[in-house]
Amino acid sequence: MKSLKLLVIIILLVGTTSTITAQRNIKVYPKQGTVVTTLYQPRLVVHKGVNFHFSKGVWYKARGRKYMVCAAPVGVKVRQLPLGNKVVVYGGRKYYAYHGVFYKKKGRSYIVVNV
Repeated sequence: MKSLKLLVIIILLVGTTSTITAQRNIKVYPKQGTVVTTLYQPRLVVHKGVNFHFSKGVWYKARGRKYMVCAAPVGVKVRQLPLGNKVVVYGGRKYYAYHGVFYKKKGRSYIVVNV
């Protein structure tokens, strides 16, 4: 009986640990309009005279000392895609998608496009 109780406790602990580990890998992306105070390694991208900040695949506009999540500016060029992007073929053309934003490769850069 003692070994049965020990086995149940071990199973519960392993189940709890795997649940906690799974929850750490969930990525939550902010909705458009969300305001944040800091960005992780942002890249400044100037497009048509407007400054955008690009961090971990999310686009922001500066609002004073804070940053507001915005839509990706169509036509903007970036050198690197965010990690975790997926290759998508649409209409016979190859695109790269990440968090609802589609990129088309042009030379060594990627351009945000509407699909």
